Amino acid sequence: MEPIRKAALVNATIVEIGQKGSLDVTVAQIAQRAGMSSALAHHYFGSKEEMFLAAMRQLMTVYGAEVRGAIAASEGPLGRVRAVLIASFSPMNFRRDVVGAWLNFWVLAQSLPAAKRLLAIYQRRLHSNLVVGLRPLAGARAGSIAAGLGALIDGLYLREALKIGAPDGAAAVRTAMDYLAAELAKGDA
Repeated sequence: MEPIRKAALVNATIVEIGQKGSLDVTVAQIAQRAGMSSALAHHYFGSKEEMFLAAMRQLMTVYGAEVRGAIAASEGPLGRVRAVLIASFSPMNFRRDVVGAWLNFWVLAQSLPAAKRLLAIYQRRLHSNLVVGLRPLAGARAGSIAAGLGALIDGLYLREALKIGAPDGAAAVRTAMDYLAAELAKGDA
């Protein structure tokens, strides 16, 4: 039962924080959404921060699996970069509650070393996946273009958190691909 209960708490954490739009939720609220007591939630995770870190690890696991699957199905360097972007804005990763969780994760990473380390791991993997695809397309500029795409992904998540309506992953991919096309058109200039 423990893995099932932990998974329920992780999912409830994402939903509660996503709906609230902040980390200003209680363990009791999360536990209630998961259908269990706050004492049991504390037993499994110890604190709200640990619960939230487990939720972010879960989101990153899902994201990583989507990236690997999309890359495996892609063709060529540009296809690889596009695959990473599509996974970044897929319906599983670019939904309102997940976007809200990411926004709060960035805030938490400013003050919680464990969150900062986890965010750094995500950023390095994203950068590496993008650079591998960009190197044959952009040579020495691959790193700077990958950094720009990473910042654009973060910015599109931020804008999504502030807008009304359903997330539009296809529009986000188009925006990122437009940026990429403009950068590649610059060549070595």
